[in-house]
Amino acid sequence: MFPFFVLFGRTIPMYAVMAVTGMLVAGHHLCRSAKRRDMDVNEVIVLSLVICVGILVGSHILFALVNYATLPALFHQTNWKDAFQALRLAFGGSVFYGGLIGGLLTALLYLRHRQLDLADHADLLAPAAPLFHGFARIGCFLGGCCYGVASPFGFVYSHSLVPEADGVRRFPVQLLEAAFDFCLFLFLSRLERKGRGKGLLFPIYLICYTAFRFGDEFLRGDAARGIWGAFSTSQWISLVLFAASLLFLLFRRKNNRSTEKGAAAPQ
Repeated sequence: MFPFFVLFGRTIPMYAVMAVTGMLVAGHHLCRSAKRRDMDVNEVIVLSLVICVGILVGSHILFALVNYATLPALFHQTNWKDAFQALRLAFGGSVFYGGLIGGLLTALLYLRHRQLDLADHADLLAPAAPLFHGFARIGCFLGGCCYGVASPFGFVYSHSLVPEADGVRRFPVQLLEAAFDFCLFLFLSRLERKGRGKGLLFPIYLICYTAFRFGDEFLRGDAARGIWGAFSTSQWISLVLFAASLLFLLFRRKNNRSTEKGAAAPQ
């Protein structure tokens, strides 16, 4: 694999390169979609930057919570150097669902603060989420993190960012998820362009992704994702988000039917 490269004496991880690439490509898609819908492109750019901050913070916080055993070390250091190393150990990784939740919260706060239409901007963001994530998952594959289970077919890592992934032929679960993300992007962007599912595209994205992710987790071989009872941390989060999104769609459908009946009633 190709976990990193050296540029001007600095080691650059490929995951970071692919994640930044995903953000730029997703941002470009957002700007094009905003122009097509006659929305304020500058507002969308600022919203995207705010979401990036939420993604960054949320993904590292959830990583620390999943690996909570490393947190006590933060309070038992006697000098700044050891404290910084303990901080890097506790918050040094990232978890996608943490970034998703952090990005959603920051987007919601920003849209409410600016008094912008939530449904229109959520529809705009829905295709961009899997587009960014697909590039990030390719970065995971190149770096060797989020690796798959041992398999008779697949790839053998060497010198990956996660040493326990090395030396075993592993199923390329990261590429499977990347392919699904790109297909989901095409599906949602088509709906968005045709104006279908107005105000519902983000719940549709969550339902599709969480259902896939729940099954996809059974093909993961890394222990860093955390196991709680029968399922991983991400599987529990998938169940919650899937149920919440499904309930939202059912609630909206019921409200729409009530509105249609009210409009059709004789005056």
